[in-house]
Amino acid sequence: MMNWIRILIAAFNALRRNVLRSALTTLGIVIGVGSVIAMMEVGNGSTAAVQQTISSLGANMLMVFPGAAASGGISFGSGSTMTLTPGDAEAIFKECPSVRAVAPVVRMRTTQVVYGNRNWVPSETSGTTETIFDVRQWAVVSGAYFTARDVRNAACVCLVGQTVSQQLFGREPAVGKQIRMQNVNLRVIGVLEKKGSNMMGRDQDDTVVLPWTTAKFRISGNSSGGSGGSNTAAAASAGNHKTYPGSSTGLYPAVAATRAQNSALSVRFVNVDQIMASAASAEEIPQAMEEITNLLHERHRIRAGELDDFNIRDMTEVGNTMASVTETITRLLMAVAAISLVVGGVGIMNIMLVSVTERTKEIGLRMAVGAKAGDILRQFLAEAVVLCLFGGLMGIALGRGCSLAVQEFLGWPVQNSVTAIVVSVAVSAGVGILFGFYPAWKASRLDPIEALRYE
Repeated sequence: MMNWIRILIAAFNALRRNVLRSALTTLGIVIGVGSVIAMMEVGNGSTAAVQQTISSLGANMLMVFPGAAASGGISFGSGSTMTLTPGDAEAIFKECPSVRAVAPVVRMRTTQVVYGNRNWVPSETSGTTETIFDVRQWAVVSGAYFTARDVRNAACVCLVGQTVSQQLFGREPAVGKQIRMQNVNLRVIGVLEKKGSNMMGRDQDDTVVLPWTTAKFRISGNSSGGSGGSNTAAAASAGNHKTYPGSSTGLYPAVAATRAQNSALSVRFVNVDQIMASAASAEEIPQAMEEITNLLHERHRIRAGELDDFNIRDMTEVGNTMASVTETITRLLMAVAAISLVVGGVGIMNIMLVSVTERTKEIGLRMAVGAKAGDILRQFLAEAVVLCLFGGLMGIALGRGCSLAVQEFLGWPVQNSVTAIVVSVAVSAGVGILFGFYPAWKASRLDPIEALRYE
């Protein structure tokens, strides 16, 4: 131990003789380590941002969309036929053990919202059930959620996002205010917490959420189409006013008599645009998708070999794909940054060879007074390692500084990486040993007599 301490002291003293040269020698290591740390932290921040964006949609999200209509061999695209119902959502929740929560969603067309002399057109207005907030894990910052009773009664209530609240009410409290949508007055009962933009850049806070029955049956000019036509809508509207707890009238309207006689298929009158579900865990997502598929096959009477009239999308898979792309780019940038470490190592080898040549007499003198080849080897190896470690410490400071600057001035997400710092220090020491070994070995192989006679 004492021998290594003496070697390190001798190495420090030797490096102090040429401070400027030692500092310039470590510059390549400083840049290399700083680049690796900065790239790692920016890459980790980007990956975390992608994961956060996916999480803002809801944990373990599954989205069920209607299928595509076709005529004469021509497909009209996904969602061109309405095949999903609120009953499908209820069945999924009851009969699919791997599904934690389910909510039907009715997407409304661009609808202006009016409050006093202010108006705003939210980017999204949707009708759903109270379970949507569990599916998407969306809390309220003020007020409360609407309830299952509000959905049954088509209550004129709604929740608004932060953007809508700011545009309509400014700094005034939004809860309790009356807004108007398509000549229907809605009472704001809650304000949702801020979620920010999604993967496509759409503002998730620019939204109004209300019971799907209200959107479907009370507000005109919506996407409430369905296979039942106007008779269905009228029946639904009439029957909905009688839907109270304990009432014999069901939530879903009955099939018109003429329609029941003329149609041989199972007609679903109250359609929704989408069903959002949350799997119990990430590991159960494949099982949940299989359970939903089998259930909808049975409910929609889809025989083996027939095309599905619905599509299921796994948002977790989208998130994993984007995270994988980000990780690949980060690794590529790290590989480019690691080249600086190799360049720095070559510079250290070059300077150590010069140092061996300049100190040939010193090496000969040390050997003449009893120093062994191993002592000379360890001294020059220690000098190379000290140079690299010093450069590594400076590189850590540079990398952290660059990461903070990127976060401050460019607004990019950055996440600290202890692993990158530990790896950088280890790589610095490894570069010192790798590129310092040959000059140290060459110094240890000098002939003491020839070294003393060297001019």
